[in-house]
Amino acid sequence: MTQTTDAIVPTQEPSVPGRPRIHRAWFVAAVTFVTIIGAAAFRSLPGLLIDPLHQDFHWSRGTIGAAVSINLALYGLTAPFAAALMDRFGIRRVVAIALTVIAVGSGLTVWMTAAWQLLLCWGLLVGLGSGSMALAFAATVTNRWFTERKGLVTGILTAASASGQLIFLPLLSWIVTKHGWRPASVTVSLAALAVVPFVWLLLRDHPADVGQKPYGATEFVPKPEPVQGAARRAVTVLLSAVRTGPFWLLAGTFAICGASTNGLIQTHFVPAAHDHGMPITAAASLLAVIGVFDVIGTVASGWFTDRFEPRRLLAVYYALRGISLLFLPMLLAPTVHPPMIFFIVFYGLDWVATVPPTLALCREQYGEDSAIVFGWVLASHQVGAALVAFLGGVARDVFGSYNVVWYASGTLCAVAALMALVIRRRPVRVAAALA
Repeated sequence: MTQTTDAIVPTQEPSVPGRPRIHRAWFVAAVTFVTIIGAAAFRSLPGLLIDPLHQDFHWSRGTIGAAVSINLALYGLTAPFAAALMDRFGIRRVVAIALTVIAVGSGLTVWMTAAWQLLLCWGLLVGLGSGSMALAFAATVTNRWFTERKGLVTGILTAASASGQLIFLPLLSWIVTKHGWRPASVTVSLAALAVVPFVWLLLRDHPADVGQKPYGATEFVPKPEPVQGAARRAVTVLLSAVRTGPFWLLAGTFAICGASTNGLIQTHFVPAAHDHGMPITAAASLLAVIGVFDVIGTVASGWFTDRFEPRRLLAVYYALRGISLLFLPMLLAPTVHPPMIFFIVFYGLDWVATVPPTLALCREQYGEDSAIVFGWVLASHQVGAALVAFLGGVARDVFGSYNVVWYASGTLCAVAALMALVIRRRPVRVAAALA
């Protein structure tokens, strides 16, 4: 896009005496990390509330799973539009509003008395808010502020969600056990609101706003003009991308990723472990441990992505995940034993290690539109998660256990490993697909 206003398009980086050695991009990444942690608080809650809501309101697990399903689906479907809105209105405004919507939706759940209210608050409002805080947010920040170390930064920001889980799961499980689910919902609402001032005061939309080059860039990058027609652009990019084979392979593998993480383990691990006699607090603590090793695994995956072929990394990640899920039914027991700890560590390292190589492939294939394309790929991730969140609850109601879900998900991961290997390396130009 041609720039027309010299005032917002400097030709060179201003010289500022005494500038700190640490590039401003790292401070922006830190604020983004903290923001995603705040948004992750609500995502820590669903698995803890399935049994309490079932007991309090006598709603079936399928009904509760439907609310989780709506939340997860909207989390993904909102992402590409949020990425486009960030191009139009700026990162700071979109993120601040999204956090506020999360806080409102979470807070309103304490007054619900009917299942449709659960679908509205937990499903619709929080789904829309958290979708605007999805990984497309991390992708937008990374693309604007970093030229080098993109894989590493992507891994760090992706790990923020797991860090939020690490921080909030033990606390929320204790609150649910000791005081009930309503105080836990209020805690999540307050956590989201607490992040808003940091976003508004510290986050900046573009390096040009503070007169700096992106980290690792050799030339100053002018701030682009606001992009009009955010929703239209998101749809146009989707229509372009769906005409290319790599998009379907990336979307398919990431749908299986979501099914086997957010939809399966994050939603159903706690109630499944509780079915085998494990206390809720112990099961929630195991999920928190997954969060610990997820941080390590995702940051390491970002480092690997800067050095190795992303397709092969994805194939290895999905294959290992599938194998571990096939063993899980044999590991569930009333107490925590060494094989279960090994599974938790192993699964944690692989939890969202798939994100850096998937995002790298989006950049390679779709260039400037990669953040929006990744938003749509993330939408498939959440659709997969939504389906398993719902079907997992239905399977528990029908079969009396989750075993069939573990086995099916393990098989799907093997399919995802094969799909990753057939993604072609030749970059796809989305603009050419429109011709």
